[in-house]
Amino acid sequence: MEAILKLNSFINSIVWGPWMCAFLVGTGVYLTFLLGFPQIRYFALSFKYALSKSARKGQGAEGTISPFAALATALASTVGSGNIAGVATAIHLGGPGAMFWMWVSAVFGMATKMVEVTLATRFREKDELGNWRGGTMYVLKAATGQKWLAWLFALFAGLASFGIGNMTQANSAAGAVNLGFNVPPLYTAIALAVLTGLVIIGGLKSIANVTTILIPLMCLFYIIGGVVLFATHIAQMPAAFKAVFYYAFHDPMALPGAIAGWSVRQALIKGVARGIFSNEAGLGSAPMVHCTAITDHPVRQGTMGIFEVFLDTIVICTITGMSIIATGTLTGYPELSGAQLTLTAFKTLWGETGIIFLAISLALFAYSTVLGWYWYGETGLTYVFGLKVIPVYKFLWIVCIILGGWGGSQFLHNIWDLADTLNGLMAIPNLIALWWVSGEVRRLVRDFDAKRSRGELV
Repeated sequence: MEAILKLNSFINSIVWGPWMCAFLVGTGVYLTFLLGFPQIRYFALSFKYALSKSARKGQGAEGTISPFAALATALASTVGSGNIAGVATAIHLGGPGAMFWMWVSAVFGMATKMVEVTLATRFREKDELGNWRGGTMYVLKAATGQKWLAWLFALFAGLASFGIGNMTQANSAAGAVNLGFNVPPLYTAIALAVLTGLVIIGGLKSIANVTTILIPLMCLFYIIGGVVLFATHIAQMPAAFKAVFYYAFHDPMALPGAIAGWSVRQALIKGVARGIFSNEAGLGSAPMVHCTAITDHPVRQGTMGIFEVFLDTIVICTITGMSIIATGTLTGYPELSGAQLTLTAFKTLWGETGIIFLAISLALFAYSTVLGWYWYGETGLTYVFGLKVIPVYKFLWIVCIILGGWGGSQFLHNIWDLADTLNGLMAIPNLIALWWVSGEVRRLVRDFDAKRSRGELV
């Protein structure tokens, strides 16, 4: 096992080194200029469509679930425990400036996510049961002919799902419930496994039915909590935002309580990496559910990707990050990291009630991610092994939830490291596909714009 962990550490240092962050952000920059800044041109449209009545029904004849249901299921996986613990860790290691670079990665990530979703919807296929399937593997197979790359992406996605989308999330949920309500982790793990099993047994439509209710409620719950915290610390907010922009380009070691290791380089790397981890732009995960939407044009669903990244990073992650900075938790408690930083920030506002608020938020975020990532793993593994793998996969998914929630910190640390590497390996074939088929995306965007100008699309 030790040899595997050492090998994983070596691979991880390569796939998540500075060059990978540059590749991910660089792809977003390239697509932004290629498509004429779609995150700006389609920004209002993405909101209008995401919140419209038609998004809850769909437009067109092909698809499995409504566009809004597809968006909610994608958000279920992106809005996870990383929005609370991961953002706090990035700021702890990179200083206030990490928040700025997180925003930068999100801006270009909007273009990347839009293109991923557009391509996945364009090249989706029906499986033997009549369900729509899509994602990077289908894009690579149909548009590039690189079936071996498609197979690798699908395998990496299937394996990564057990780590980042299952065991680590179950552990976060169990830890949160134990923190807020003193419930033993094993009990929470079993309850989570049962609740998940009742949903995934019905497949994608069942998952979508739950996420369309859960996601709006849990996001609204966390946003209201953040707004209240901001309002009570309104006097500190200007200085907090100033620190974010200033320390994105200046070494924050002069700050009181500064942590050894803070630097501009750390702020950039940790901010970009956390932004990518949070909204998953460039990983190729979310398109696997977006492509199942009932839609009349691939780019229409693609605009949902802009909304997804904005809500996940610019809204949810900002609430976490600015709460930590504005309350003085970052410099006042330099020994804390991860969820403990966020917990302390909310505790300054509500005391013990703040602990309960964060515990509920963490548990809901983690549970939603378990549901969303289930579909990604199923899509990847069915591509590799066929539909016969689904019953086995469901069983393993439930077992891993219990193992994850019950497992110790070192066990989960190892699982997280392995999943982290697999995520990086997923990104490589996905980014290759985005560059390779970028000409088709430009054609689709021009077609979408032309049809909208002629009134053929609303």
